[in-house]
Amino acid sequence: MNNQLSADIVIIGGGPAGLAAAVAAKKNGIDRILILERDRELGGILNQCIHNGFGLHTFKEELTGPEYAARFIGQILELNIAYKLNTMVMDISRDKVVTAMNREEGLFEVRAGAVILAMGCRERPRGALNIPGFRPAGIFSAGTAQRLVNMEGYLPGREVVILGSGDIGLIMARRMTLEGAKVKVVAELMPYSGGLKRNIVQCLDDYGIPLKLSHTVVDIKGKERLEGITLAEVDGRGKPIPGTEEFYSCDTLLLSVGLIPENELSAGMGVELNPVTSGPRVNESLETNIEGVFACGNVLHVHDLVDFVSEEAAAAGKNAAAYVRAAKETAGRAAERASFPAVRLTVGTGVRYTVPETICAERMDEHQTVRFRVGGVYKNCYVSVYFDGERISRRKKAVVAPGEMEEIMLTKKQLMEYPDLKEINVRIEEA
Repeated sequence: MNNQLSADIVIIGGGPAGLAAAVAAKKNGIDRILILERDRELGGILNQCIHNGFGLHTFKEELTGPEYAARFIGQILELNIAYKLNTMVMDISRDKVVTAMNREEGLFEVRAGAVILAMGCRERPRGALNIPGFRPAGIFSAGTAQRLVNMEGYLPGREVVILGSGDIGLIMARRMTLEGAKVKVVAELMPYSGGLKRNIVQCLDDYGIPLKLSHTVVDIKGKERLEGITLAEVDGRGKPIPGTEEFYSCDTLLLSVGLIPENELSAGMGVELNPVTSGPRVNESLETNIEGVFACGNVLHVHDLVDFVSEEAAAAGKNAAAYVRAAKETAGRAAERASFPAVRLTVGTGVRYTVPETICAERMDEHQTVRFRVGGVYKNCYVSVYFDGERISRRKKAVVAPGEMEEIMLTKKQLMEYPDLKEINVRIEEA
């Protein structure tokens, strides 16, 4: 292939994670950075999130999604970081050669010193839900409906039912109401909401929209256009309970039933994925099992706040920059990797996963953030951390829930005091 380029760091994705990673890498001394983005503009999903609530942690003020994206895009332009739009990445090899294509350049390759995976996530489609009935017009994912309303100026329907109480579904319940549609109900299969508490209050309670927990759609009426759906209550195993069916007439069904990290490229190059998060397994540097390949944002694990995406991505950008600098000074880091033992992070009662999954005390910064989600609603509990069976910390929490990401902070000093440490366990305990 004649059309070959090179860059110190190639970032796959120009959404909030990719932008923050690029800015951090540039500020840490790397000049040859290239962002590859498949959409027509930078900013990713933020461009269609016109509601406020972004930036409270990062910028200490409340912004809309496009405003938040604009802050980072401004930095990209100011720092003169290169990017290509309308560019689809086709393949990434283990030796970090990125194959991509666009209309202007056709098929081309970029040889990278390091790669940062920042492809974000996608919505789970109807096909994954096994809902019986025909396939009429009027069934949309909540994110698709959000783009239609906020960016294309198209209202999907007038009478709406929403299945799933993820944050996008909750926000779209309010958005459709403000546009004049009637949102009849939000149904959730689980006995708890998958979204932030503040979104339940601001998007449902404030507009009198009912939330039915432990309910799901069991039938769809209509052939050409959706005419209505039937809800039923489910038991503890998620199976519909006969006799609990309720019919709702509607012309639109929005699905907000979970997000899946976009890791087809990652899997194709041999990155090990965590079956719980569907994202890469990473160490303290957010580096995958392939040396020089880093991951951050929703491609790593689905976040609740974009501020945390930016924070995590900045760490990935900083670490990728350090890797590139070290690679230029030495022949590689394989020997260094082998010489420092890694401590495994494991999960106990109530905790579904941790990011990262391994930590090397010698390589880590002075402070290491470990993020995780819980598998249920726990009230009046402790988040406890154990080093090889010895409890070293616990923090009281009034409530923890699956819709909100939790975190603990580990210090280098703590880990260095346990030179033979093999395992760190994070768990939820009753108070």
